[in-house]
Amino acid sequence: MSAKVKMKKHHAPEDVVFNIINYTFFILFALICAFPFYYLFINTISKNELVSSGQITFFPQEIHFQNYINLTKIDALGKSFLVSISRTVLGTMLMVLASAMVGYLVTKQEMWGRKFWYRFLVITMYFNSGLIPWYLNMSMLGLTNNFLAYIIPSIMSPYNVILVKTYIESIPGELEESASIDGAGYFTIFRKIIFPLCKPILATIAIFGAVGHWNSFTDSIILMSGNPDLYTLQHRLYTYLNQSTNLAQVVQGTSSIGESVGQAAVNLRPIKFTVAMATVIPILIVYPFMSKYFEKGIMLGAVKG
Repeated sequence: MSAKVKMKKHHAPEDVVFNIINYTFFILFALICAFPFYYLFINTISKNELVSSGQITFFPQEIHFQNYINLTKIDALGKSFLVSISRTVLGTMLMVLASAMVGYLVTKQEMWGRKFWYRFLVITMYFNSGLIPWYLNMSMLGLTNNFLAYIIPSIMSPYNVILVKTYIESIPGELEESASIDGAGYFTIFRKIIFPLCKPILATIAIFGAVGHWNSFTDSIILMSGNPDLYTLQHRLYTYLNQSTNLAQVVQGTSSIGESVGQAAVNLRPIKFTVAMATVIPILIVYPFMSKYFEKGIMLGAVKG
């Protein structure tokens, strides 16, 4: 019988000191990054009067969830939430699929004009026509007051194509060669071999796309001015925040004639925190499920130029 000998790994003193400093630094850095979200959350569940006077700093006091309940009373908020969810899910799925297919296509040496089309795609990253030409273009295409304005312009992203292309080039070519010998065509190879192997980089660009779609409200403000039913959640909440007094009256129930407008404005601080937290929570929920792919995907996708 062979005895298993457990070997203890000895670290030099300078390595121990380095590890302590390294871990301490990154723990502190993580806490600094997480504290704004924690600060927002404890201010949304604490007593509104204490929040308005700035007394909530590290720990919540007199916990309640009425602010989140009251937020659902805002007119058309549910419809705007569905618009944001729809554009995020649909836009991200189409963007990931298009990036994967184009990224795979430009890796094929036999593609007609491959270098030209790839360079043509990349060069668009360095030029921006500006806001007014962009709006005129969208208007001429009939994409004002149209839900497709959220989807079509974001389907193709040169940066994502570059990441996917670089990742695919890191996959051994023998896999494709063996499949082609067995009679598989380009689409079959892409669907059964390339696409499944690209999950890390596709999850990475999916995070980029989902966050971009969810947080975007400029296109909603500019393009959907004539159709409030297509306002995104961020646009809807942005509109209410600009009308601070009315928002405070609606959410806090202080719209009675005898209530002073000044008191309604004072209660705006916890409402602002609640609105901000409501827009962040969905992304915070989704990100942990995608994070295991994120680091691997972004590193492997950036190995080659």
